Amino acid sequence: MKRLIQHGLMFGNLFHVASPALVERYNRALKHLTGQTTALTDFHVDISGFSPEIGDELGDDHYLNHAGVNRQFILLSTEQKRCPLLNVKFSTSRDILRRFIEVNERQLFALTATDAVAGELVNSVFEVSTPAKLFDIQQVRIEADTTKGTLRHADRLAELVEQFKTGEDAWFDDALIGEMIQTAEKTGDVTRNPVHLQHEVFEQANFWTAHFGGMYVFQGLEHPAVIASGEKPEGVPLDRVFNLGQRNAIARFLDLNGLAEPVIRARGVDGAAILRQKMGFLAVSVLTEKGRDLSGLSRADLRRLAARHAEELPEEFEGLAALVRWAEGGGKWPKITSDHPAYFYSLRASDTPCRDLVNMLLTELCPHDFRQLFICHKEEFYRRYRGWPETKKAYAAEFLAREYAVDKAGAREALFGHEPDMEGRSPRLPQVRRKGMVERVGPWGALNRTRGR
Repeated sequence: MKRLIQHGLMFGNLFHVASPALVERYNRALKHLTGQTTALTDFHVDISGFSPEIGDELGDDHYLNHAGVNRQFILLSTEQKRCPLLNVKFSTSRDILRRFIEVNERQLFALTATDAVAGELVNSVFEVSTPAKLFDIQQVRIEADTTKGTLRHADRLAELVEQFKTGEDAWFDDALIGEMIQTAEKTGDVTRNPVHLQHEVFEQANFWTAHFGGMYVFQGLEHPAVIASGEKPEGVPLDRVFNLGQRNAIARFLDLNGLAEPVIRARGVDGAAILRQKMGFLAVSVLTEKGRDLSGLSRADLRRLAARHAEELPEEFEGLAALVRWAEGGGKWPKITSDHPAYFYSLRASDTPCRDLVNMLLTELCPHDFRQLFICHKEEFYRRYRGWPETKKAYAAEFLAREYAVDKAGAREALFGHEPDMEGRSPRLPQVRRKGMVERVGPWGALNRTRGR
């Protein structure tokens, strides 16, 4: 994984905690949440305040998420909203944290100027010992306060002020006035500078979870289903329960709910160019797994190498090539059904509230497209990367650093068109469309948009 870290593809974009004041605030919050502290004076944290360095120090990468259900967090700065979320257990967690920071940015900016804000993403369950318990998680809400209880004291002061203003003979209540003065010393004047955070409640109907080998839960659709990356779970309250090997069933599920569309016919993107790129990734993936060193080769070199070794390429390659020939007017419409290995490579998520989740699912059904896997499902990318041969690791890391990381937004726009942000954002929350994105290139050339689109 060192190669990914060096290229900024892993543990990148973290918030650097280096000042003694920030370290001291972090330790107060860590002690408050877990009863532990760190001896480190320099470390990095993600959007939730998790630090891989502290995880290594404590020998526990889940020190803020022990049961993997109610994730705790430590905010030292509103800048953490730009950070990734590491060790993801639920696909919705990062966007909930980001939304919480954005909605309360002014208040959090003031609070974190002098203290850390510690809290928890509270589900309706405390553990998920069985897959069925996942369906008891209907909502997620956030509980948060500073380590000194500023918000708790502010709420109490607001109650005292109201009691003082409306209570009979409150002007003569020395005990009430004394408590108001003591509380105000901890919070300041809440009548002029209100200290209050908006705690939204987020529905969690459709999500991915890392529990039980990985599961996609679609329970908020007209035709709900569960799709498991491993063995099919038992005892869940849905009739449609599939694993990734049931391709026909998954294809039918996507079609019934209108969740996917053919890339070649999608609006706003050059479908043929995207499929050519997918052909390139297929060739790269297979040839590097066979031990061929592709480092330093140009795109023309890669095309020639693929032509010379066409007999080694998988059936998916020819299926996508047939679609490209049709799109460019040089062939007949190929009949590619869900039984064909190229079928899911030819799809992308439709523009629905579940698009992030569907694109995430498609990456597991298209294992050779390492770029989409990295964009849409980093946890799975890292897991698979560990088992790749060195030649494939080297090529993938170099390509992603050179062609994707330099313009993430442009690459996502060129690939998905309607997709505003694939950096782990949840489909349930409002998103802002990015404009003016620069188009990116793949191993087989640039994604040239059709003029006038």
